[in-house]
Amino acid sequence: MKAQQPQHAQQSTNARYAQDGYLIELAERLRAQGLPADRVEATVTDLAAHLEESGAEDAEAEFGPVEEFAAQLVPATGERAPQAPDERVETWRWTADTYVDEELLNRFGDEGWEVERVDALGRFVSHRDVAQPQRWEYRRELVTRGREDLDERLAPDGWELCGEWIVYAWYKRPKAASIGPAARLTSTPPAPARSRFFSRKFYALLAVLAAAVAVAGAAVAADENDAASGAGFAAGLLTGAAAVVALAWGVSRWRGRRG
Repeated sequence: MKAQQPQHAQQSTNARYAQDGYLIELAERLRAQGLPADRVEATVTDLAAHLEESGAEDAEAEFGPVEEFAAQLVPATGERAPQAPDERVETWRWTADTYVDEELLNRFGDEGWEVERVDALGRFVSHRDVAQPQRWEYRRELVTRGREDLDERLAPDGWELCGEWIVYAWYKRPKAASIGPAARLTSTPPAPARSRFFSRKFYALLAVLAAAVAVAGAAVAADENDAASGAGFAAGLLTGAAAVVALAWGVSRWRGRRG
């Protein structure tokens, strides 16, 4: 006579079958909505790992109904269906220096703001779904020799490029894949009234650069006993610095188009 499986073991087995069924259906829905196969596999793998680590036995209780959860994950990849520009989506453009940009990106990401791209002026072009807001997280990487290898390295963890500027690249991913329903927002604060966020360190750096240019100009004027020469030298320094920044930006944009 076949030994009867203990009740707690049977419940664990049933829970595992339910989890597998949930994840299989989720994968099918993500593929049906146009999500690339590699992204589907990475997402489902992350979710399975989360269930294993958390000890959750009910995937639906952890993430919510599979059709609703799939709808949350697909917009996160940029594969969303086209929407009319109406009250469903808020848009906002803002900028920050590199001392605070990553911190602010994650703060605003927790308020539901998703960065689409970085525009030609270095601003983060962001939007927020009013009907189904969700949390986002971001990271900044230094890019000096192209970003193809970096994209491949970060993709398995769900990171997706959302902007480039000179030697920096920014990546985003939805928090839904790691924290489940907690990534949903039931309410959101209004869009910030400001669009520029510059830190004290940034202003201090500008002051140091301005002082250095002034000292260099004064030194030239004293050496040549000609104030006009000093002013011209200082202007030349500023023009040269602007040219270097413009060249670096142009090379970065060219690389981006090639990629």
